[in-house]
Amino acid sequence: MFAGFFSSLIAQNNNVSEAARRRHQRRNCDQCVTIINGRIYPVDNWSLGGAQIIADERNFSLEEEINIILKFKLSEDVIEVPHSARVVRKGRSKVSFAFRPLTQKTHSSFQHVIDDYVTSQFAASQRPV
Repeated sequence: MFAGFFSSLIAQNNNVSEAARRRHQRRNCDQCVTIINGRIYPVDNWSLGGAQIIADERNFSLEEEINIILKFKLSEDVIEVPHSARVVRKGRSKVSFAFRPLTQKTHSSFQHVIDDYVTSQFAASQRPV
């Protein structure tokens, strides 16, 4: 009778790594901004599942649906990736969005950004010091 009660009192290990909690790896290495309602906001980090921007959180409502454009500076190009997202978290001058399911075109554009970064990092590692 008391076994179930006492086992519920035992502390659980909450040291789950961030990588294990997230479906997609966060990226903060890309040169990126987002455009929302004609205003430009710096991107703190992004992934295939969402983005976090630096903005006044009072301008956004939780669960609000927003059309956004992520604008990436690649090694030899600038690309814009339009998509829709939902506000999932806000506070301390940051707002987090969860992307709606990615279309094949959007997924390909994001993969192009990732590939460009990996290629440029590899090329930089091959340069003589």
